[in-house]
Parts: sequence; structure tokens; C-alpha cells
Amino acid sequence: QVQLVESGGGLVQAGGSLRLSCVVSGRTFSTYTVGWFRQAPGNEREFVAAIRQTGGHTYYGDSVKGRFTMSRDNAKNTVYLQMNSLTPEDTAVYYCAAGRGIILSSTFSARQYSYWGQGTQVTVSS
Repeated sequence: QVQLVESGGGLVQAGGSLRLSCVVSGRTFSTYTVGWFRQAPGNEREFVAAIRQTGGHTYYGDSVKGRFTMSRDNAKNTVYLQMNSLTPEDTAVYYCAAGRGIILSSTFSARQYSYWGQGTQVTVSS
């Protein structure tokens, strides 16, 4: 069983930065595509970023491109989401998710990810 634990959320002023971490249990971490999604009250879950298991290529949602950076450390079974230039529109619960065998075109789809963390709240004040 794979378990994901997010950390690093909190309250920050607009223009500030936060770094989220997600530790993924299990010995086969490097074989998983890992993604970040977020959900604000009343909104659908939104794709934020993902890093592929092969090659480590990263992909970002349009609303965060140029501001967020995702990385992974396979030795620590951890992925990171560096979030810069935060705006109140980034306020949401951020979820880490993992899946195997996700084809490239489905990287952005939450339904493709089998394992999810409990989420961490990010609040950006204006």
C-alpha cells in the first residue's frame, strides 16, 4: 500500500512563497508519476503540476506556469512544489497524488492517480 503525506502548507501574504513536500511510502517510488492537485471550496479539483516517473519531466497547469516548480528526490521518496508569487487565487487545499502506468496525455487527469494524500491547506491573503 502506498501512502502519501503532504506538509508545508500555511498562511502567506500575496507575493510570498511556500514549499510543499510530499513523502511517498514504498520502495518503488521512482516508478510512480506524482502530481499535485488543488481544490478550493465550491470548485472542482484542479491539476497543478506533475512529474513523470521516467525522465523526470514536469508539467504544469496554465494558472501556475512560471510561478510553481515541481521536483522530486528519489533517494528521499519525496516530491516538492515550490510556489512563488502567490496570489489569493492560489488559496486551496493542495493534494499530492501518485499513480503508475499513467500515459502522458492523462498526466493532467485526477482520475488516473490511484493514491492520494490527506491534503494541506494553503491560504494566501491579499
